[in-house]
Order: sequence, then C-alpha cells, then structure tokens
Amino acid sequence: MEEHSPERKAMLDYVEQFSAILISSGMQRMAARVFTYILVDDDETYTAAEIAEGLSISLAAVSGAVRELLAAGLVFKTRRPSTRADVYRLNDDDIWGGIMLDRSGFLDRYRDTAVIGIETLPAGPGRERLVQTAAFMEFIKEEMRLMHEHWRERKLEISAAYEARRRGVDPSS
Repeated sequence: MEEHSPERKAMLDYVEQFSAILISSGMQRMAARVFTYILVDDDETYTAAEIAEGLSISLAAVSGAVRELLAAGLVFKTRRPSTRADVYRLNDDDIWGGIMLDRSGFLDRYRDTAVIGIETLPAGPGRERLVQTAAFMEFIKEEMRLMHEHWRERKLEISAAYEARRRGVDPSS
C-alpha cells in the first residue's frame, strides 16, 4: 500500500467524512466516495483509472459509481482533448446550484405522472392526493427557479464571506 503525504491523507479522510453525509442522505457508498473525491481534489477532470488510483478502489467500482452519478446529473462525461479517454467532471460554475436546484426534469416527471392519474382516476381521495401532488411539484419547480436566480445573485458574495472568515478578515468591513 502506498504511503500518502499528510495533506493527501487528510484529504482522503475528509472524503470519507463528507461521503458519510451523502450516504446517510441515500446515495450509494461508492458513488458518494467518487463524487466527494471529484469535489475536493484539485484536478478538473478524471479518468476512471485516475479515480480508482486516487481512492484505491477497483475500476469496476468506479464504473458503477460514475454510472449512478451520471444518471443523477452530478457529474458530466467528456473527452480529453487529443485522446479517446472518457473523463468525468463537476459543473464547477455552480456545483450545488446545479445539484440541488436544477431538478425541473425530475419534478416535471412527478407532475406529469400525477396528471395522468388525475385524468384516469375517478373523483375521490386518491385522485385528490394526485391533484395535490401535481400542484406541489408545480409550486416547488417555480420556487426552485426563483431560488436559483437568488443564488446566482448572491453566490459570489456569500463565497467571498467564507473565504474572508477563513483568512480571519471581517467580511462586512
């Protein structure tokens, strides 16, 4: 087993710590580890082999994890220039906005399926619950759109405040 520098060991320990939160939220263990590794490591793109080496896991484990992350829209697959190698990356422009707020397709599927039930079922409590489901999905979609706009307006300001606090500077001055 390869010996890691103290900085690398701290980063890998942090990968496990952050992954635990994702796992407790319902993400599969290996997908959580791969996502967190890509999130916190400094490279911008990763081949499956680089992820496997970085986390000391098998290529098969990486394959399953990136398949889940791609399906969820948490990572993107592209190609490295002048090679045929698939590489994986995050949306660095808006990592969490994309993950948490760009769910309109998901919400549309819930709403559209509820509408099919509304049009199919006779009047009654079940149909009324589907009406509420469709209405809620429509409401959440609009609220998330507004929240995404608000986030884009404030992202730089809030991020700068975290960096200022890290440096020990009063962000309000």
